[in-house]
Amino acid sequence: MARVIMPLADGFEETEAIAVIDILRRGGIEVTVAGVNDEMVEGAHGISVRADTLFAECDNDSDGVVLPGGMPGAKNLSESEGVLRAIRHHFDRGALCAAICAAPAVLSKAGILDGKKATCYPGHEKNLHGATILEDQDVVIDGNVVTSRGVGTAPAFGLAIVSILSGEETAQDVARAILHAA
Repeated sequence: MARVIMPLADGFEETEAIAVIDILRRGGIEVTVAGVNDEMVEGAHGISVRADTLFAECDNDSDGVVLPGGMPGAKNLSESEGVLRAIRHHFDRGALCAAICAAPAVLSKAGILDGKKATCYPGHEKNLHGATILEDQDVVIDGNVVTSRGVGTAPAFGLAIVSILSGEETAQDVARAILHAA
């Protein structure tokens, strides 16, 4: 079974986190929700989530790291040296590095978007240094980097990760089960 870490910082976008966690788990992927500063993490719209563990206690040898967006959640993720180190570690090992909405800027700050194709929430393109921005695509996959645009693209983002880690057939099964129109 594939395993990923989803770090949560205060101000995360709730729908991007919860929808993606749900889709990944439906796809047979073990998701460890990790609070960056505390196990209780408050989302951008006042919804609090209890993380499974603290980010500092996570095993850094998972199959990927998945970042939800939201503001100031993405900014708070980008200010965590531990999160930036984990992204670089996963990237260097060829593991999945995925981010949605404003969070692709965290991948950029970690230095892994140079020469990569990426997308993000409109208006945040200036934060994706060294990347080729594809504004017309909801999900962009370039090697082991997956980026997406925002809340409305969260199901497609989650399904893309399922396809990569659990296979296309599993992703199609999950898409049918959640009535996701392709």
